[in-house]
Amino acid sequence: MSNTEKFTQTIQEGYDVEGSFITLGGGMVDGESVPNTFVNLPLKTLNRHGLIAGSTGSGKTKTLQLISEQLSAQGVPVLLMDIKGDLSGIGAEGADHEKITERHNKIGVPFQKGKSPVEFLTLSDEKGARLRATVTEFGPILFAKILELNDTQSGLLSVIFKYSDDNDLPLLDLKDLKKVIQYAGEEGKEKLEADYGKISTASTGVIMRKIIELEQQGAEKFFGERSFEVEDLMRKEGNQGVVNILRLTDIQDKPKLFSTFMLQMLAEVYATLPEAGDMDKPKLVIFIDEAHLMFNEASKALLNQIESIVKLIRSKGVGLFFVTQNPVDVPESILGQLGMKIQHALRAFTAKDRKAIKTAAQNYPESEFYDAAELLTTLGIGEALVTVLSEKGTPTPLVHTLLQAPKSRMGVLTNDEIDAILGQSKIIEKYNEEIDNESAYELLSKKIKEAKDDEAEEKVTKKSSSKKAAAPKEEKSAIEEAMNSQVGKTVMREVTRGLLGALGIRSTRRRSRKSGWF
Repeated sequence: MSNTEKFTQTIQEGYDVEGSFITLGGGMVDGESVPNTFVNLPLKTLNRHGLIAGSTGSGKTKTLQLISEQLSAQGVPVLLMDIKGDLSGIGAEGADHEKITERHNKIGVPFQKGKSPVEFLTLSDEKGARLRATVTEFGPILFAKILELNDTQSGLLSVIFKYSDDNDLPLLDLKDLKKVIQYAGEEGKEKLEADYGKISTASTGVIMRKIIELEQQGAEKFFGERSFEVEDLMRKEGNQGVVNILRLTDIQDKPKLFSTFMLQMLAEVYATLPEAGDMDKPKLVIFIDEAHLMFNEASKALLNQIESIVKLIRSKGVGLFFVTQNPVDVPESILGQLGMKIQHALRAFTAKDRKAIKTAAQNYPESEFYDAAELLTTLGIGEALVTVLSEKGTPTPLVHTLLQAPKSRMGVLTNDEIDAILGQSKIIEKYNEEIDNESAYELLSKKIKEAKDDEAEEKVTKKSSSKKAAAPKEEKSAIEEAMNSQVGKTVMREVTRGLLGALGIRSTRRRSRKSGWF
């Protein structure tokens, strides 16, 4: 048996799929395509997550596009992080080209033009349906990890959330949280310390500065109403899954905001979806492009949180794919959980680069047909080393793959084309409405003002009606102390008469709908 025949048998056995699958491309050996060696990815193992890596210009973005459009065609909704702004073409048909025809003839699969239903989303000023979440939905634990607080500061933040919950003060946006923190360190400090323990002014100052730092990266646009609902990421149009493209071209210099969003999104998906068990295909697949932005400035606590969610979320039928230039961008604890790996070319310009390539090669199964470390530097554009999980959950043989071309446009949409898609959106009107309901900021501001007005009126009344001698200095001091205490009592008494119901850390949305926040 020749080397080519042996290779063909190995690939056919390793990538034979009985259930639903998508075809990445065809196998190659000794630099040549081999007929009838289709590299298939079983849909039922996509919730075991994956990695798409490769140097700039190696073709990894088109691989992401290829997988996304095939998932959509199979009825699986997709969420894409479009940081470079080059994924909008999924919403338009591709074009015939002699090089594409030649590539597909080598693979043995005819090229067919196509497009996917697309929804544009945004965190910032890009066009699309705006993604938001309330502060309460994060909860004190997650928020403390994002702000990188120590134990003392985290405990105080928990007190702030507890106080807001107990006193019907909705924490919807960052100005709500800052207002309650300010109140805890000033006007309401005495009352909070009586009910919840010592309040450190130094800690409230640190938390406030951390929040301001988050604001400077544009987080005030993310926190607020209306909260985005996970169900709107899982829509279909006919038999096709909707490809949700989150436009993030203006967020590359805001890694903390990106990490904050991704962690909240994954936590919300996990908390919302029921346990799914083994499924024929995933409920949702999320592609995180430029994944290094998520990890580079993440604290150890934040990385631990991400690792936990990656481990758990697959049980909800959700697949995660990290897209980055080098596998070393992804922490080993997370990299080890990625069942599918697609590695495009890596470039070695320095000794450090060569060491990174050797490390990357060790992430793949050994093969009698390839020297992975050597091949990684010679892969052409649109070629990749691939290994996936079979339907039985075992790694498939490593295969040098000539990848299919995407059926959709391999270029961006024009502004007019994007506007046309936005004009047909079924959710943009729902989420782009500006909402600023009465919440902690307004409630506390009003109550503090009322309490101070009452205090001032009481002083005027006492001064005009009293003809008695001035009270001794000791008595005057006692009166002032009582009056100051009354301010706190008035504020707290009035706050507890708020119109909104108490909030729960993880059930904000359900309660908020009943309370009329939306």
